[in-house]
Amino acid sequence: MRLQPISWPRLTGQLADRIERLTPQDGGQWPRVALDGASAAHPERLAERLADELRLRGRAVQRIRSVDFLRSASLRLEYGHQDPDAYLDRWLDDNALFREVFTPLDPGGSGRVLPDLRDPRTDRSTRSGYRELAPGTVLLLDGALLLGRWFPLDLTVHLLLSPAALARRTGPGEQWTLPAFARYESEVRPTEAADVVVRVDDPKHPAWNVV
Repeated sequence: MRLQPISWPRLTGQLADRIERLTPQDGGQWPRVALDGASAAHPERLAERLADELRLRGRAVQRIRSVDFLRSASLRLEYGHQDPDAYLDRWLDDNALFREVFTPLDPGGSGRVLPDLRDPRTDRSTRSGYRELAPGTVLLLDGALLLGRWFPLDLTVHLLLSPAALARRTGPGEQWTLPAFARYESEVRPTEAADVVVRVDDPKHPAWNVV
């Protein structure tokens, strides 16, 4: 894969250009974008930059953090607190994301989404109210291990870290997750599955596959 250096402001602007041109593949009214990457790659930072840029251009944006849609601790920790296979396969509540976020944005859907489900720190319901998204509102979903789940997405961006960079930038308390990312790379092949790949081994100097 050929990657070219790019600055974060230019990358943000070019991604925003592409999002503005998006037509939902299923004929719906709400473009859906995923920013996929390990926590060490900080996909939430790119989501924040994109949201700010799109709003400056007059586009409404609804951000969704995958960490706010984890299964309850009793389910995701059934095999212990540090099981990498469970982290990949069981932590994210795919069904809740479909039910509360994606299905309402189907063609003819209500546009009424739940912005978050469960506080990842307390494991309690956030009790947030539903939000009705105006047609044309851009959905930005950010988090880890998002690809290969059949989410109906119109644009996918993968923040790539080499195995060495991922290990180096992952904190001591999360080193146990590294085998999950190795499995994800082997089974899902995110660099092939994603529409846009951004290498962030050096967080100050990203590089991307030109789109």
